[in-house]
Amino acid sequence: MSVNLNPKPPRGRDRPSRKAEQSEATRAELVRAARSLFGRRGYAAVGTEAIVRAAGVTRGALYHHSGGKRDLLEAVYRDVEEDLTKEIAEQTLGSGASSPMAAMRAGTVRFLDACAEPEVQRIVLLDAPAVLGWDRWREIAAEYGLGLIEANLEAAMEAGEIDRRPVGPLAHLLMGALDEAAMLVARSPDEQTRAEVEGVLDLLLGSLGPGSPR
Repeated sequence: MSVNLNPKPPRGRDRPSRKAEQSEATRAELVRAARSLFGRRGYAAVGTEAIVRAAGVTRGALYHHSGGKRDLLEAVYRDVEEDLTKEIAEQTLGSGASSPMAAMRAGTVRFLDACAEPEVQRIVLLDAPAVLGWDRWREIAAEYGLGLIEANLEAAMEAGEIDRRPVGPLAHLLMGALDEAAMLVARSPDEQTRAEVEGVLDLLLGSLGPGSPR
C-alpha cells in the first residue's frame, strides 16, 4: 500500500493561517508607517489619517489591528526598543572587546549615541513616557534592556572584574542611571553634556571593580 507523504490539506483548512499571515502583515505595515511618521514629526503632530494613508490600509484596519493611535505608539516603542537592544547586544556581547567591562562600556557609548538620534529621542525618550505614562514606559524598557544588563554584569563577575553581588538589584539601579542619562542627553543635546554624562557613567562602572564597598 502506498502512502502519500505530501497530502493536500482539506479545502479551507489553510485559510486561518493565511488570514493570520495577512493580519500580521497589515499590523507590520501600520507599525512601519507609524514609526516613520512619529520619528519625523512626533506623536502629537500625526493623525490617524496620515498613518493609514502611509500604510496603505483603511481606518477600519487600524482599529481592528490596534486599539488606536496610543496603542500603535506602544507597538512602535517596542519595535524601536527591540532594534536598539539587538544592536547594543551585538556590540557588547559580540564585539570582541578585551573584557566584559570593556564590552559594557562600548554598549554604554552606543546607547548614548542612540539617545542623540532623532527617532529615538522623539519616540523613546519624549513621546512614549509622556503618552504611555512613566510606569508603562519603564516596564517596557525593562522587558528589553534589563536582561542585557544582567548578562553583562554576570559576565563581568565571572571574569572577576566585579565583586560578586546580587545581579538583579544592581541591574535595576544601573538601568535607572542609564534612563536618567538618556533623558539628560535627549533634553540637552550639546556635546559638553554628552561628554559629561559619558564620563559619569564610566566612573560609575569603574566604581564596581574588585574591592569596592559592598
